[in-house]
Amino acid sequence: QVQLVESGGGLVQAGASLRLSCTASGRTASGRTFNSYNMGWFRQAPGKEREFVARISWAVGNTDYGDSVKGRFTISRDNAKNTLYLQMNSLKPEDTAVYYCAAATSNSRSFYDYWGQGTQVTVSS
Repeated sequence: QVQLVESGGGLVQAGASLRLSCTASGRTASGRTFNSYNMGWFRQAPGKEREFVARISWAVGNTDYGDSVKGRFTISRDNAKNTLYLQMNSLKPEDTAVYYCAAATSNSRSFYDYWGQGTQVTVSS
């Protein structure tokens, strides 16, 4: 089984920065581990649908971002540490949400099949 644990959330003022981490452990039934997963960050604010934030591929580290965070957030990974990161700069009150990391571990890596428990980020104005 794959476990994902997020950390790094908190309460900050607008304009501040935070770095979220997501540490993976375990392996899939087929034996895959973190360095072969596509990884993503999502967020969900109260009363809103879950929103895509960023993703990073397993092989060459290609990245993609949601329009609302482009230019402010950076996703990265350290395969030696089994850890995914989200550097969040110039935070805005509208970034307030629970942030989740997710892993896409299947052969196609086309859907996220493992999720963390989430970490709260609150940005005050």
